[in-house]
Amino acid sequence: MPWTAQTCQGCGGSNIVEDDLYCQPQRVCVDCGSVVSEGVLASEPVVGPVVTYSRTTAVAKKPCLNLIKGLQRVKAMCRILMVHREIEQLSQTYYNKAYQHESFLKVSLQKKEVLAGCCVLVSCRLLNWPITMATILCLINADPTLVGEVYQEMISALKIEAPIVLITDVIETHIQEYKISSLHLPEEFAENSKDLTRCAVALVELAADSWIVTGRKPVPIIMAAVYLAWQSLRPTKQRLKTSLEKFCQIAKVNKYRPAVKRIAEIKEALCKLGKEIPWVREAVTPDNVVQHVEDILQHRYALLRRAMRTHQDALQEGRKAGFDNSLTEETDSVQSSELVEQTPNSSSVKQCEPNEEGAPQPRDGDNNPCTVSELHSGPHERNDVELNWGKRVLFAPPCVIRAKRRRVEQPELQDVTGDEEISDSEIDSYIRTPQEARDFALTQKMFEKS
Repeated sequence: MPWTAQTCQGCGGSNIVEDDLYCQPQRVCVDCGSVVSEGVLASEPVVGPVVTYSRTTAVAKKPCLNLIKGLQRVKAMCRILMVHREIEQLSQTYYNKAYQHESFLKVSLQKKEVLAGCCVLVSCRLLNWPITMATILCLINADPTLVGEVYQEMISALKIEAPIVLITDVIETHIQEYKISSLHLPEEFAENSKDLTRCAVALVELAADSWIVTGRKPVPIIMAAVYLAWQSLRPTKQRLKTSLEKFCQIAKVNKYRPAVKRIAEIKEALCKLGKEIPWVREAVTPDNVVQHVEDILQHRYALLRRAMRTHQDALQEGRKAGFDNSLTEETDSVQSSELVEQTPNSSSVKQCEPNEEGAPQPRDGDNNPCTVSELHSGPHERNDVELNWGKRVLFAPPCVIRAKRRRVEQPELQDVTGDEEISDSEIDSYIRTPQEARDFALTQKMFEKS
């Protein structure tokens, strides 16, 4: 834009010069320093599209820190389980979707950690990589109830149809970790994976029928079944002498300590069935039961029915013998009670039974006297025998067979001074034999005469 001749309005001077110190040209008065005129930035205004303020200040949304940590946790679990790349990508995709779902927006950090394990679990099941929920529990160290709730909520929110994993698939996948094929071991220790899976599955099914699986972690039970199957398929001296620890070293797997107990429990169940094999003449013990595993598994249903029938017959014979003994004891007790009734003042000598607190108390009008063994045994011992029904059946859950005894709260002990009064009922509680009853009656008679 051309400049025109101007004069300063402040001082009226005409000494005007150009000043190029700023971003646009200016004319300044030399005398007073005031700006006479200014130019423009451009000769023509720039006309462009209208841009809103929100678009000009928009920033790309970044994932939050918890989401990043969750994806890293999913990736770490996939690397620990050594799954292939497709399962890892699917797990991260499911976690990203579930994390941003409204069902998991306002939940605790613990629930989000469990969500990572559930995404890995469902991805493995969808892509035919069978793992158990117990494996995920070991990785995330969480409550099983919480993991089950989050898993059901996740598959419902994302509308996933997860397949049900069979125990055969789990055992087959587990056996793949054992390096016991002919490529890794010599002929006397090598075994075919298909035969090993078949025998191990049958042993696990037998353990389930025997209540051994109830409440137990699956991996030690599978390891025990694989070890016994490996021995039974070719019961040579070398295999029978190989311990579980040596077997794990040969197969290059980590040993689980509970597997030793599971082996003993499975052998005990096999012995109960092996004793019913008609063509076995020798006694079946845990030392030689491995040699009969094939026959036991082949006829396990018939042997199981026969073993239960034998056990029931033994119980009935025991009850019958106990009933005869109880009749004999009851006859003796009735005879002794008749002798007591013939003594003077025998009305104070009454039959007794233990009360709730364990102290024997008199009982009137009862023709069923308590025996000496019942008096000496407390109510808690008799209740333990009645409640522990696992001792009366052939197979029972471990928590029933090895039930923990409840603590009996003992009453507070009071100082005994010797001046306490002794009631007649308490005196009667100390009477045990007819001789004591007669002596007590004679003593009372002597005091009355005196």
